[in-house]
Amino acid sequence: MGLVLCSNASMVYFALDSLRVAVVTTLACSLLLQAGYFGRVLFLIWQSSSRARGTRHRGQHADGNRKARVPVV
Repeated sequence: MGLVLCSNASMVYFALDSLRVAVVTTLACSLLLQAGYFGRVLFLIWQSSSRARGTRHRGQHADGNRKARVPVV
């Protein structure tokens, strides 16, 4: 994240030759990166919980038995 922010600041500074604009755009980029990271974490938590709920419902066998059948030897 630091590398992205430093490269963003240097590119904006060299392109526009303004330290103020470079700082403002770097702060905006930082906020966007953090919001994206937070959104991704929430998405992964939601995806994990939906998978966990799905496996609970799939715990039954086709004939409705919950116990696993043990083959008779």
